[in-house]
Amino acid sequence: MARHIMTLTCDDRPGIVAAVSAALLAVSANIVENQQYSDEDTGLFFMRTVFDAEPHEVEQVLEAVRQSPAISHHHLAARPEDEHCRTIILVSKFDHCLLDLLYRWKSGDLPIDIVDVVSNHEDCRGLVEYYGLPFTVIPVARETKADAEAELLRIVESNDVGLVVLARYMQILSDQLCTALEGRAINIHHSFLPGFKGAKPYHQAHDRGVKLIGASAHYVTADLDEGPIIEQDVVRVTHAESPERLVAIGRDVERRVLSRAVRDHAESRIFLSGRRTIVF
Repeated sequence: MARHIMTLTCDDRPGIVAAVSAALLAVSANIVENQQYSDEDTGLFFMRTVFDAEPHEVEQVLEAVRQSPAISHHHLAARPEDEHCRTIILVSKFDHCLLDLLYRWKSGDLPIDIVDVVSNHEDCRGLVEYYGLPFTVIPVARETKADAEAELLRIVESNDVGLVVLARYMQILSDQLCTALEGRAINIHHSFLPGFKGAKPYHQAHDRGVKLIGASAHYVTADLDEGPIIEQDVVRVTHAESPERLVAIGRDVERRVLSRAVRDHAESRIFLSGRRTIVF
């Protein structure tokens, strides 16, 4: 037997869990893990089930779930648990998030296959090539932005990429590219937004005596930095911290939060529900 992950979103009504369980029992599949949530705000039901079954039996399970009268307006999928998410990382000059992702990938902590690292600068080439990965530079200027995004999207589509990670990629994506990458592009930023916009947010925070430093990872949408939030974290600080120390603390939080969000996506733990996420 092989282990599989099944994800289901559908209208909430009685009988859903029974229908899924019956479909799995029919092929003598063993449920290893199951998580579910009924969203009263949207009337939707979300379910993530990990089960052991023969590979040829998975489609039989899915078809039985689809045919159940308890399942309506559904989004249903299943995949092998050991199938890694094909990933492209975007980076500019700051390398702390990139370095953390590369280390966790190399150590086997992240179930992803990094197919390319794309940047608008040369700064991170040595780091990426040290890990034996391809490094592609696509310069971005106002007059070439459309062509640069077209090339990036070509790389994404030609490599069957399931996740694009903006690891401090300091470019604003166009509405068209955001739409093309909907549900498969994750960004990271400090948690001061919308309070301290623009340059040197940590210096602004120091001037205001901020006592919490945090970060947010979210899916990319056309609404800048306002996509559905996946992961967040905070660290308490005091008046004694210098702006430089706040920057260091912030970078540490950013890389931890981003790596957790990447893992959540790669393990099929995230369900979109309007402007927010359900994360199992």
